[in-house]
Amino acid sequence: MAQYANARLDASFAALSDATRRGVLEQLGRAEASISDLAGKFNMTLTGMKKHVGVLEQAGLVTTEKVGRVRTCRLGLGGLAAEAAWIETYRLLWEERFDALEAVVAELRLKEESDGRER
Repeated sequence: MAQYANARLDASFAALSDATRRGVLEQLGRAEASISDLAGKFNMTLTGMKKHVGVLEQAGLVTTEKVGRVRTCRLGLGGLAAEAAWIETYRLLWEERFDALEAVVAELRLKEESDGRER
């Protein structure tokens, strides 16, 4: 199960690493769209957009449905819950570390101020 979760996160973050794919997700968050519509909005070829959508689809972030000659894209059902949970774990860790650092800095400032008064 852990390897599946890691592979899923790897695929998601790889998909999200590209600005065009993040833009596609933003667009699909507003409304579903065909690959042709997306290609037009992003000023790229159909082939290029198909590749981007394929990466998003493999990561589970987008689903597509072909009706006739039109492939419609929509956000995936899973959303970004697993990715958000992973990020939250590390956000909490770093928040604790920054709080500890802040305490050390405050202690050093107090010591510095008291050393200055003692002179």
